[in-house]
Amino acid sequence: MNDTNSVSGVLADEAATLELGGRLARASGPGLVVHLLGDLGAGKTTFSRGFLQGLGHHGRVKSPTYTLVESYPLADFTVHHFDLYRFADPEEWDDAGFRDLFGPDATCLVEWPDKAGGLLPAADIVLELVPAGNSRTYRLQAITLAGQQCLNRLSTPRADAS
Repeated sequence: MNDTNSVSGVLADEAATLELGGRLARASGPGLVVHLLGDLGAGKTTFSRGFLQGLGHHGRVKSPTYTLVESYPLADFTVHHFDLYRFADPEEWDDAGFRDLFGPDATCLVEWPDKAGGLLPAADIVLELVPAGNSRTYRLQAITLAGQQCLNRLSTPRADAS
């Protein structure tokens, strides 16, 4: 599965969604922008919780539905988790000043990126989650070279894995 721009599969349950988030986190690095697509209840926040746990965060991971962004300072960089569901107009993106949170010292997970229109920084990776009965399907797609490198690391088994 190396050298491909997408990875897909089935997540049997919440634990599998958390595990995928953790695996992507360990394959990523600062500066990455991940757009999270899926209907309400598709697992975007669960994936984000797994992502943060994969980076060593041990505290609570809240849905940023009402705060719009939750920030998690880690040892080497900060993860900003956005939920733009409540945006009624893309101009709210600029008005909120969120653009300043994107950069080489932060990883940004963005739920409902379409709500910011073309004002949102481009994604390195797009994750689409689709409920399928009691499970969900996922597709990770690399959009940039940084995203491709992350997916290559995700798809390459580690030598020390047993």
